[in-house]
Amino acid sequence: MSKLRSKKLLTLAVTSILASGSLHASDTLSVVGSWSSLPLNKQFETPFWTQILPEASNNEFQVQMTTHDQMGIGSGDVYRMLGDGVFNVGMTVADYAVSDSPALESLDVPLIATSVDEFKQVVDAGRPMVDSIYEQTFNSKVLAIAPYPPQVVFCKTEVASLDDLSGKKIRASGRMTAKFLEALGAQSVNVSFGEVPGALQKGLIDCAVTGAGSGYSAGWWEVSTHLYTLPIGGWDPVVTAMNLDKWNSLSAEQQTFLVDVLNRKFEQPVWEEAQATIEENVACLTGNGPCSKGDTRNLTLVEPSEEDKAKARQVVENTVLPDWSKRAGADWTQVWNDSIGKVVVYLLTRDNCL
Repeated sequence: MSKLRSKKLLTLAVTSILASGSLHASDTLSVVGSWSSLPLNKQFETPFWTQILPEASNNEFQVQMTTHDQMGIGSGDVYRMLGDGVFNVGMTVADYAVSDSPALESLDVPLIATSVDEFKQVVDAGRPMVDSIYEQTFNSKVLAIAPYPPQVVFCKTEVASLDDLSGKKIRASGRMTAKFLEALGAQSVNVSFGEVPGALQKGLIDCAVTGAGSGYSAGWWEVSTHLYTLPIGGWDPVVTAMNLDKWNSLSAEQQTFLVDVLNRKFEQPVWEEAQATIEENVACLTGNGPCSKGDTRNLTLVEPSEEDKAKARQVVENTVLPDWSKRAGADWTQVWNDSIGKVVVYLLTRDNCL
């Protein structure tokens, strides 16, 4: 079967399932969320779209919702299918879409933002750039950008410092992270999030990058021994976007209402939760403190040294960012320099933060 025919059949299948609820497809928003097993979807996405939004709008906005993994949609296809109008609203990690837009990589430069507040500054500065990318590349309107926790390293072999990652096969969380790992002498391996536990168990990879909370929820602690907390994978922001044709079909009042309620009832609570749970996520994995999410685990906690942080900064400045600039091109580099770049320069130079 040809790839084109396979894609058409998948599109038809997704459309059919999204329209199979009690409401007719024309009366409801079809929404495809991010990973169904992770806290972002369980605690925020699903409650917002299926309960909070319908109630706040007096059922003017009703929703039929699934997630891309439940539908069997490749994560890199979510925004392409959104732009084609297969569904109305889609959300997934921005890094999954960088093959369509290298400029999008620069929303989440590794090791720049070391706190939620710092990353919020980056996202706010980059929002106009992200808006343009989604409109031009994916025929979509950006509605929200929310963070996963800092993307740290789970390893099934002993790791004591940044240098110990050299020579290891590591699943990266995005293209910039992959470039960073390669600059360290590691081998970046392309493994989807759901396949990581099996890949670690079988020895296909030695380490993998994700958020501590995501790794806890997904059971990565069962196949790992060490947790290295240098955030080499950034924050893996999740972009929520609406098909632009659908967006334009809404009235000005509906658009204003939707953006407002998304900001107050979804986006802001996710940012607040990210700040509150960073330390607890690590504690849940290492037993190095209380854990309200369930049983604590016994991964060995490895915290980065000042030497690790300094080396990481040099790799980002001297290798990762110049490499990205070549791929993104001069126009997008200038856009980045005038927005996110100004925040990055401030964060890198303020108090010698890395």
